[in-house]
Amino acid sequence: MASNDMNVQMSERPGFIAALDQSGGSTPAALRQYGIPDGAYSDDADMFRLIHQMRVRIMIAPAFARDKVIAAILFEGTMDGEAQGRPVPSFLWDSRGIVPFLKIDKGLEAENNGVRLMKPIPGLDALLARAVKIGIYGTKMRSTINLASMEGIAAVVAQQFEVAAEIAKFGLMPILEPEVLITSPDKAAAEAILLAELSKRLDGLRGDRQVMLKLTIPEVPDLYLPLIEHDRVVRVVTLSGGYTRDVACQRLAANHRMIASFSRALIDDLRHSMSDAEFNAALAKSIEAIYRASTVKA
Repeated sequence: MASNDMNVQMSERPGFIAALDQSGGSTPAALRQYGIPDGAYSDDADMFRLIHQMRVRIMIAPAFARDKVIAAILFEGTMDGEAQGRPVPSFLWDSRGIVPFLKIDKGLEAENNGVRLMKPIPGLDALLARAVKIGIYGTKMRSTINLASMEGIAAVVAQQFEVAAEIAKFGLMPILEPEVLITSPDKAAAEAILLAELSKRLDGLRGDRQVMLKLTIPEVPDLYLPLIEHDRVVRVVTLSGGYTRDVACQRLAANHRMIASFSRALIDDLRHSMSDAEFNAALAKSIEAIYRASTVKA
């Protein structure tokens, strides 16, 4: 499904990316936030059915459209599901003008050298081939950084770029997400090391390869401008990382040319018990706040 229109949208269009990719580990918390307790579902299949219903409710809301939301990151089960009788990726692009991405990582290893690497991704080639066939434009994969460890951060960045090279073989756009935890005891130092490692790896990319980056909002505003301006980077987006939406938006607005890719901060005020009118109004308010932080800078 990748097209020049999608390429232009991801590199130039104002807006932000909605992260609708909660996985098995984060789905129960997302459902609790939405007002569905753990006891409301009997097994994982039932849990994923409920989270899919929530995601579809978001995707069909009037405010969820390309004038403010330029892309959405999907969980594999969401990619394989339907919205209003259509496969989700084609529904997003054809009906909403929103570019679909797929979360591909399978969780994290135990912490070592102050970081958590991605677990192996079994069947990656088959998943990527299926993603291309069903209309996915790109992928996202997450590691985490807790300490300002040069060795650990170098390992995270190396792994991210190694997997990105596999993704590029399928013509998909990889989003690399080496997340510096907001609880890190030396977040600013970790971010400085990350900047240096990412810059080194970007300088080493061959041919016409490009990537996107999803990074934690930095302690030093505009720290990542050199990455944003790098000719190998299509876009730098940021995660909310556990900040409330108000705090995340305030911090994001101080970082020029960086846009949001929020998950929890996007759905903070949404509840299962809301009427459609209440739900749509709450989502529209959230989308407007995140859009403004992504486009109107301090």
